[in-house]
Amino acid sequence: MPSPESLASSSPAIQTRGLRKQFGGKVAVKSLTLDISRGEVFGFLGPNGAGKSTSVKMLLGLVTPTGGKASVLGFPAGSIEARKKTGFLPEHFRFYDWLTSAELLRLHGRLYGMRDVQLRKRVPDLLEMVGLAAHRDNRLRDFSKGMMQRVGLAQALLNEPDLIILDEPTSGLDPGGRRLVRDIIRTQRDRGATVFLNSHLLSEVEITCDRVAFIKHGEVLEIRRLAGSVENETAVCVQARKFGPEILAGLGHWASGIQSGDQQITFTVASMEALPIILRYLVSHGVDVYEVTPQRLSLEELFLQIVGEDGGL
Repeated sequence: MPSPESLASSSPAIQTRGLRKQFGGKVAVKSLTLDISRGEVFGFLGPNGAGKSTSVKMLLGLVTPTGGKASVLGFPAGSIEARKKTGFLPEHFRFYDWLTSAELLRLHGRLYGMRDVQLRKRVPDLLEMVGLAAHRDNRLRDFSKGMMQRVGLAQALLNEPDLIILDEPTSGLDPGGRRLVRDIIRTQRDRGATVFLNSHLLSEVEITCDRVAFIKHGEVLEIRRLAGSVENETAVCVQARKFGPEILAGLGHWASGIQSGDQQITFTVASMEALPIILRYLVSHGVDVYEVTPQRLSLEELFLQIVGEDGGL
């Protein structure tokens, strides 16, 4: 019979079913259902008040769910077994500012149960990774916000976790720092870790994540694959003549968001593979097609389309 450890290692990194949290009469998370695979970078997007922070706290065991189920790395969310294999960088954190960066990492390492012999190598390696090797003996009270963000990221990676939950990891960082974080995230994914990323910087999410979930009112509206997948929704502009309402209605078989103007049709398709079919349809119905211009929707455009104009991050 397989051991509990082997069963856990083959399970999803995060799995929730109808996860719910209610504070008095206010529902913070209505019914969250997610399946996040091992070794992927997963973005968690939604407007302010969508339940993102509460969801993360339930996954970490910091908040008790009102209902539903959640597992992390094959163990109940919040269990000691799950926490031992999870690294976390919260959006708002306060470290003991009288410690040096090296002392802080050694302290957190001991809390993880790491031995001194491990920490003697791990701490310098992490400070080098986040660009703070030259500041290992400087006290945190003298660090800038960007430097604090870097040391916070280092502590989240201390125990080489299987799951890394990052809440606004590029906050306070300059472009060089943001690129460093992206590189670190990719390195963690390459070693097999799962990264759960919550960020307001959609441009960062777009070039970092494999998949993203759009949530609102504590429910998943849609999950999309990114990273150049053909599944990305694409906006298309067609310069054409001789089309009428019946032609536009027929386009609904393959496209959505159909709009027309003076000698122009715009719409979106879920896959570029639909374009040849649409063109054959238009031409066979007597439409004069002069130009077809596909343009992938940005993550910001997708966000507004799925979440709505009132769903500001």
